[in-house]
Amino acid sequence: MFALVVRFDLHDPDAATAFDALVAEVLPQITALEPGTLVYATHTVADEPLARVFYEVYTDRDAHRAHEAAPHTARFLATKDRYVSSARVDFLDSPAGKGVAFSG
Repeated sequence: MFALVVRFDLHDPDAATAFDALVAEVLPQITALEPGTLVYATHTVADEPLARVFYEVYTDRDAHRAHEAAPHTARFLATKDRYVSSARVDFLDSPAGKGVAFSG
């Protein structure tokens, strides 16, 4: 399993609206076309209207590479920067806890 969390901070309310529309376009394609993407959850942040957090879980690093190479993701990555003032990516270690299974 391979997982990461991404935080995007957006320029302004108009950028947030456009970013959310871009995400809404790509999510159905991720769901339909990426069997190695186990979780792709996008969140708004309470009391921070210009912040978005993505939680992503893949079967393995190859599945993440396939996600990054997919045309819909490439378009998202090429477009998002016009709306984003900063981004932070955290790659996660092996999970532990309720609702997670890890096989090594």
